[in-house]
Amino acid sequence: MLAGISRSLARRGPPFPLAATATAAAAAAAMSSSSTGADVSDRPISPDTTRVAWVGTGVMGQSMAGHLLAAGYALTVFNRTASKAQGLVSRGASLADSPRAAAAAADVIFLMVGFPSDVRYTALDPSTGALAGLAPGGVLVDMTTSDPTLAAEIAAAAAAAGCSAVDAPVSGGDRGARNATLSIFAGGDAAVVARLAPLFKLMGNALYMGGPGAGQRAKLGNQIAIASTMVGLVEGMVYAHKAGLDVAKWLEAISTGAAGSKSLELYGKRILERDMAAGFYVRHFVKDLGICLSECQAMGLSLPGLALAQQLYVSLMAHGEGGLGTQALILAIERLNNTSLEKKD
Repeated sequence: MLAGISRSLARRGPPFPLAATATAAAAAAAMSSSSTGADVSDRPISPDTTRVAWVGTGVMGQSMAGHLLAAGYALTVFNRTASKAQGLVSRGASLADSPRAAAAAADVIFLMVGFPSDVRYTALDPSTGALAGLAPGGVLVDMTTSDPTLAAEIAAAAAAAGCSAVDAPVSGGDRGARNATLSIFAGGDAAVVARLAPLFKLMGNALYMGGPGAGQRAKLGNQIAIASTMVGLVEGMVYAHKAGLDVAKWLEAISTGAAGSKSLELYGKRILERDMAAGFYVRHFVKDLGICLSECQAMGLSLPGLALAQQLYVSLMAHGEGGLGTQALILAIERLNNTSLEKKD
């Protein structure tokens, strides 16, 4: 998909805590970058010419950054819980003590954090933020699902610093991150997005959506579609169970018809096996749906399916289930109907 771009284009919560310890390699790289101040915007992107940094090595980021490391890119990482970055460090990545230090050691820095407040702090904090360390010509790529207006703000701040920023949230969950099959929604300067093609293709398929914030708005639309699809999937499963059907066979039967979906493919079996481990956290989905609702209010849109799904997911939060995966929506529908798909011995 990015080849097509190149051919067709003419040009939450508290601040992110700092808990990592910088390695000597990361510090040396940072000193080298800051001392030269070289503009790297015209260099072709390749393992030989491009240093990469990654902030946020959780469920998704660990795999995504790992693909870049495996491809031979020099990688510097930062994570608020340093132990979560050790897997990458053991494979050769350098560990930085702040987003700023990570950016100073890189030409392109990726963010994959949790909430818009984390994105703002990680990117824009004047003391420790990534833009404070990124050299002119560098690129900041935010792959967190966040607020479109914040994406535009970051893009403007990057431009003022002689850098570029791209909002590039993803869809595909933990499996897509592991298998490098993510859908990537890219917003920002078209030429910059096209130039990032060698990096994006290591993680999945990227499609240019428009200017700053357009990638985030595309991802929010994706979340709206997924929300109602998940409600339909779990309601159908509860109906099949109460009707006395073999739910596994029912899922197989509908999977090749019009009711088949990516959500069914990814989560149907997990739900039956009571596997609620997070490929994408409930708390993050609630965050996404909240941003969607705010956008809809600003646009004067009424999307009742979205509002219903958001309330069902909020009920999971009320039960202390925000750390489960989005397939845990089945628990909310089971509680409403005083039933359970769980097999009893």
